[in-house]
Amino acid sequence: MSTLVVIVYPTEQKAEEVRQHLFQLQKEHLISLADAVIATKTESGHIKLNQLVNTTAAGAVTGSFWGLLVGVIFLNPLLGVAVGAASGALGGALTDVGIDDTFMKELAESIQPGNGALFVLIREMTEDKVLKDIQNFGGTVLKTSLDESKEQLLRDALQKHADSISPVPPAV
Repeated sequence: MSTLVVIVYPTEQKAEEVRQHLFQLQKEHLISLADAVIATKTESGHIKLNQLVNTTAAGAVTGSFWGLLVGVIFLNPLLGVAVGAASGALGGALTDVGIDDTFMKELAESIQPGNGALFVLIREMTEDKVLKDIQNFGGTVLKTSLDESKEQLLRDALQKHADSISPVPPAV
């Protein structure tokens, strides 16, 4: 079963930095990601999703290949490519892999304009090492599917960063 974690960062760039760091941790086999999407809210309130895979483009490429193959068989490769690309693009546009886009847009409505919400769908992870590694990035947990104790560990790890950069008020 996959785990969903949504962390809000002050900027889209910070969220992208964390996403790239998670990809590095994946290369080190400390985490296995099913999806990682950044949602931002513009000043006008529009929600933008920065996804890893453009399913429409991927569908068009796949459809073009199969259309070419069918077109060669029926002696009309150009028509086959055109029909294949169109049907593949349509199929790709209708395909939603990973985290549901509607869910991400609805949840991202609650963030402030300019913030970046990092949606991560985790297949597996070495929790203690990953938490220790990402705590230096800070962030605020918006939503998780973790159980309460694990969610609190994540919140505590991210809070350590916030506490380390906040000056301690002098004792009176």
